[in-house]
Amino acid sequence: MSQVPAASRTLRVLRFLASQPDPVPLDRIMRACDLPRSTAYHLVNTMIDEGFVVHLADERRYGLGVAAFEVGTGYARQEPLGRIARRPLAALVDQTGYGGHLAVLHGRDVLYVLEERAPGRPPLVTDVGVRLPAHLTASGRAILMSLPASQVRALYPDRDSFVDRVGTGPTSPSALRVLLSEARQRGHAVEDGEVSAGLASVAAPVLDHNQHPVAGVAVTFPLDEDVDRERLAGAVRTTAQALTRRLGG
Repeated sequence: MSQVPAASRTLRVLRFLASQPDPVPLDRIMRACDLPRSTAYHLVNTMIDEGFVVHLADERRYGLGVAAFEVGTGYARQEPLGRIARRPLAALVDQTGYGGHLAVLHGRDVLYVLEERAPGRPPLVTDVGVRLPAHLTASGRAILMSLPASQVRALYPDRDSFVDRVGTGPTSPSALRVLLSEARQRGHAVEDGEVSAGLASVAAPVLDHNQHPVAGVAVTFPLDEDVDRERLAGAVRTTAQALTRRLGG
């Protein structure tokens, strides 16, 4: 028997919401977690205040919030993911001849946790520890395109959620939805000069055993070079799929 029943109930709700493909009504949470209505109501509202749950008022449903996602990706930001990804990323750079990196989502930013520079290529802004707006980067878009629509809406509820870097990129939730839809159809994300002028990137998501994106793998190349983007994207997807398998996805 748990000595901290409130903590036990909270974790039960989080596990249940994490197992659902979409947000659910309060009644589902009550039944699945064996909670009285008043307890469930107060519990989810506290979790909303802390960012672990988001309430979709129009649908009268509850889903995981950004804080829950950040906790879930905390493992990915630590050393195990870096160890797993280092050799595959180095092989990707050797194969393509372009710099590669691995990034994780942190709020509305991506945090770069691993970078592999290609010989003879200039350094990029995507150095380890750098944060950039997720909606502008290929790595961020690869992660966002793999998230449930409700979580993307929670991250980008309105135009004020979007920041600008070089004057291009989506500036509204509807523009972001279109961009992510196109990325899902391709199977990879792209960005052309939206982070650094003259440079473009392609990226693919790394998924965990729940098919949840934990990172994005990308390569960056000069826009003025004749690049076979499909071949490059295929190599990036293959690397991301290999990492997904190693993570149990």
